[in-house]
Amino acid sequence: MKILITGTSQGIGKAIAERFLKENHQVIGIDRNDTAISHGNYIHHKCDVCDYDNLPDIKDVNVLINNAGTQNENDIDVNLKALIHITEKYGVQEKIHSILSIGSASAHTGAEFPEYCASKGGVLAYTKNVALRVAEYGATCNSLDPGGVLTPLNDCVINDPELWAQIMDETPLKRWASPEEIAEWAYFLTMINGFCTGQSILVDGGEAINYNFVWEG
Repeated sequence: MKILITGTSQGIGKAIAERFLKENHQVIGIDRNDTAISHGNYIHHKCDVCDYDNLPDIKDVNVLINNAGTQNENDIDVNLKALIHITEKYGVQEKIHSILSIGSASAHTGAEFPEYCASKGGVLAYTKNVALRVAEYGATCNSLDPGGVLTPLNDCVINDPELWAQIMDETPLKRWASPEEIAEWAYFLTMINGFCTGQSILVDGGEAINYNFVWEG
């Protein structure tokens, strides 16, 4: 299948790309940065998802995974508006098999920065809208909403012993997910699942149960 993933330079997006490459799918990445992925089935487009005029021309995408995102950096524009544009451009068409957007546990709890929560909350509603429209193609559309994940974007709290201790107090499983764990969820929801659609799957180690948010500053 032809898999299009945004935000493949590091973290969750890179792990998802590698998971699909492991199964010999054709994977296309879009990221404003270069990537370390080196594989014969991988094509990388260095492009900002917000640069609508210069997005690559990619036809007949089978699986679209909206992973590109930011925090406290034009969150609404990147996390929501660009995600909508990417989905309408590449995802809502007759060759689509599944669409997945990487959301956030914060969309369910509101326990983070205001614009970030709003952007991810919008993803939840948009997911349901798209699921209704791609159902005619037999396709699914869901969001995968992680809590804490061990990525470079979270290093500021991961490497702070005091903040990390507070976060672990809020996390029943006493750990955060690895990018590879989230990639397994992404693979399942897009390739194995064929009936669950219009849903937002919360994967946070139980952190949302406590409804508290710990961060620097």
